Amino acid sequence: MNDKFYLLPEEKQQKIMDAGFRVFAGNSYRKSPMLEIAGQAGISKSLLFHYFGNKRDLYLFLWDRACAITMEYLTKYGCYDPDDLFEMMERGMRAKIHMMKRYPDMTGFVVKAFYEKDPEIGGAIRESYQRYFGLKSMNALSRINAGDFVEGLDLKMMYREMYLASEGYLWEIFQRGEELDVQKLEKDFEEMLVFWKKIYLKDQ
Repeated sequence: MNDKFYLLPEEKQQKIMDAGFRVFAGNSYRKSPMLEIAGQAGISKSLLFHYFGNKRDLYLFLWDRACAITMEYLTKYGCYDPDDLFEMMERGMRAKIHMMKRYPDMTGFVVKAFYEKDPEIGGAIRESYQRYFGLKSMNALSRINAGDFVEGLDLKMMYREMYLASEGYLWEIFQRGEELDVQKLEKDFEEMLVFWKKIYLKDQ
């Protein structure tokens, strides 16, 4: 990436990033033309290539930026602080909902990128995800008191199931091409948490 990108006014930087998030969220990696991103950003295609050497560099830059913003929100809401798993998840939900309101196109991009199969970027995305979130999640999970849950429960498997259910919920929405209804998402997630508590916690 050309360092001159960072010399642009912040408003211009944001406009380029927003255009990238929007176009990549609506298409696969291969079918997202740089010309369209440049047009939505209000710059020429050649200038976009001047700031980012190629599409892969732009895509991974946007992914890293989205991950950094997500970590900022998760840290701000203290989602990795509690020893209670469901409190952790509730804080994470609040953080992500506020982030979705502020960056709706970025949310679509992240979901799309997470499931992107293109070999040019797929491996780098998964490696980056593990670096940003995987280890933190495992460290947080290790602090949880197994005695709070039903006997014999595999906590890692339970956590993975809940994680995949949450991600699958978002993926289904974007696959159908629907607008993200943040209020409905919040209500549905609260209902899922109540359900999980009933089946996984003792004395529920």
